[in-house]
Amino acid sequence: MAYWLVKSEPDAFSWAQQVANRIEPWTGVRNHMAKNYLKAMAKGDRAFFYHSNIGKEIVGIVEIARAHYPDPTIEPDEKGDWVCVDMKALRPFKTPVTLATLEADADFADLPLIRMSRLSVMPISEPHWKAICKLGGTSP
Repeated sequence: MAYWLVKSEPDAFSWAQQVANRIEPWTGVRNHMAKNYLKAMAKGDRAFFYHSNIGKEIVGIVEIARAHYPDPTIEPDEKGDWVCVDMKALRPFKTPVTLATLEADADFADLPLIRMSRLSVMPISEPHWKAICKLGGTSP
C-alpha cells in the first residue's frame, strides 16, 4: 500500500462534501507531476485529505476506490492525457493537523507538503503517514 496527500480548496470541494458523496472522482488535476502521481495510485492506497488555502490542514483519510482513468472534465480543445481516480471517504481526523504544526517540526522538513507546497497530489512516506495519523488522533 502506498500513501498520498491530496489537496482541495474547501470552498470548492470540502471534506464534508467528500463524506456526503462517499465516493467521488478526484478530477481537475492539471499538473504533469500530480498527474503522474495519480497514475501511480492503486486501488486500496490511502491518502490524506488536505484543505488548502482555507484552513491549511489535513482533515481526514480517503482510500483510492478506483485506479486512474481519463478525467471526464477535460475540455474538447484541451491538450494532455489528464486522469482522475475515485476517492472513498474513510474517516476524519479527531484533530486536524495544520500546515503550521508540520512546518514547526523538524521531523517533517522533507515532507512534500512543505517542500512542494503548491502541488495538489503528492506521495507521503510511511513514517510520515504514521506520525501525521498520530498527530491527528487516528490509527494509521
